[in-house]
Amino acid sequence: MNDLGKKIAKKRKDLGLTQTEFADRLSVTRQTVSRWEAGTVLPDIDKITDIAGLLDVSCDYLLKDDFAGEEPAVTGAVSRLLQDAVGKTVRFNFFEDEGDIDLMNENCRIQAFEGSWMRVSAETRTGTIEKLIPVSSVLSVEFVKEAA
Repeated sequence: MNDLGKKIAKKRKDLGLTQTEFADRLSVTRQTVSRWEAGTVLPDIDKITDIAGLLDVSCDYLLKDDFAGEEPAVTGAVSRLLQDAVGKTVRFNFFEDEGDIDLMNENCRIQAFEGSWMRVSAETRTGTIEKLIPVSSVLSVEFVKEAA
């Protein structure tokens, strides 16, 4: 496994994503991810930015074998501002074309941030759901007062 494959595998596992989940988010097959991680095939250059964004690292980190820095996070300012919201109940407003139908008009609890993704849970009519949503899909967050 080359350094690129090792880095992809490590960061993917750090985020708790299976190869299948990772592949789905990148619109590739699980076998493609497996080949990247094994170092038998390199990702197309147009996929590198998508991979970096999903793994919350820079392209330099992925591509430079001798990159001197730590694993540089590129976490957006939104998630840094919302770190205090972990564990709190909120309602999300999504960008029009990126709305999550399961979470619209639902009280959600932010569980954790995983790079540029947010793990949330919600009590719905059909039971509890837990999802990983991209921070970039959230237009605004409304904090819900919790019952005393």
